[in-house]
Amino acid sequence: MAKRSAGLLLFRRDADGLRVLLVHPGGPFWAKRDRGSWSIPKGEYLDGEDARAVALREFEEETGLAPPDGALEPLGDVRQAGGKIVTGFALEGEIDPQQVVSNRFEMVWPPKSGRRQSFPEIDRAGWFTLAEAAEKILDGQRPFLERLAAATD
Repeated sequence: MAKRSAGLLLFRRDADGLRVLLVHPGGPFWAKRDRGSWSIPKGEYLDGEDARAVALREFEEETGLAPPDGALEPLGDVRQAGGKIVTGFALEGEIDPQQVVSNRFEMVWPPKSGRRQSFPEIDRAGWFTLAEAAEKILDGQRPFLERLAAATD
């Protein structure tokens, strides 16, 4: 059975149209990657958990900030390259990416060194136009951008 995640695509409107908040994964594997590596803040959940509640919880865990108040709009599911199914929700609101402080994870680094190091789950966040976001986001999550654009026309 495929793993499942749920996440929030936070968006705002400005003179250039829609902007979305994306996060960049932390850790040594992603340090030098940019294009096609950003994501919506998301996290895994178990059968029986409410995807909306998970999306809100994971946003706060990954960013260190409470999600803005507002109605979550479903964006449906996407399947990422590794097979994980991600359920997305759109939420209009504002946060300051400079205030993001992610939770952390540990791993052995460098490989086979036996030394455990701690890394942030996400190392940065940013606001992007839909065109910019389409370049930055993981291929499997790009449909969320398209669905948001269609829903806000």
